[in-house]
Amino acid sequence: MKNVAKTSRVFAANREKVYRLLTDYRQGRPQILPPEHFLDYEVEEGGNGAGTVFHYRLKAADRQRPYRMVVEEPSPAQILVEDELDSSLVVTWTLTPARRGESTRIEARAEWQGASGIAGLFERMFAPRAIRDVYEKVLERLAVTLENPPQ
Repeated sequence: MKNVAKTSRVFAANREKVYRLLTDYRQGRPQILPPEHFLDYEVEEGGNGAGTVFHYRLKAADRQRPYRMVVEEPSPAQILVEDELDSSLVVTWTLTPARRGESTRIEARAEWQGASGIAGLFERMFAPRAIRDVYEKVLERLAVTLENPPQ
């Protein structure tokens, strides 16, 4: 059974500006990742958009797990997909214009194939909320970074 965790937020910045920050895996992404959740983040290949490969350890709900992601851009400036190379996890970022293009709505959606049996039951009950909370913090940090860009 698939598990899904999603959250969204509207940002007071145009879609291109938001997408540029989101796809900058070397400078932009480290600014928006909450350090208490994303440990040992490192870009292995690329660093800007499609083809980028990066890894990190995700800490959520007192658990840690390593991830190695590859980036795809099926619709540049609209959809960004991060596909985990060793599991079923897929994180999709969808950007849509809001307020006549002056703002941007971002939806972060993480989905993965869950475990079966009793372990799967507990995973379905608790993991989506924990992952959603992590991505809400990412979106909070993205808002702060957009409002206060580094000099």
